[in-house]
Amino acid sequence: MFENLVALGWGLVTFAIVIGIGTLVLAKFSTSLGLLDNNNDSAVDGFNATTNYLKDQLGTSGLAGWAPAIIAFSVGMLFLGAFMVNKGKSRSY
Repeated sequence: MFENLVALGWGLVTFAIVIGIGTLVLAKFSTSLGLLDNNNDSAVDGFNATTNYLKDQLGTSGLAGWAPAIIAFSVGMLFLGAFMVNKGKSRSY
């Protein structure tokens, strides 16, 4: 069971890194294109709005908001699986 918890931990760390890198990349895209917007181009404004929306969806209001539910569900399934493994075995005295 400890190996399963280690694998779960690595998965959650990877999940957090992907969210962090995605947020940073989208924030850099938004600010760099905002600096290039010299003539108030509507395409650049639309792109900025889209990247800001995606950045918010990666943050606490979106994908990262599901992290506590994923952790609770995964740990619960690990414990249920551990109890179910021993249920089918017969005891020999």
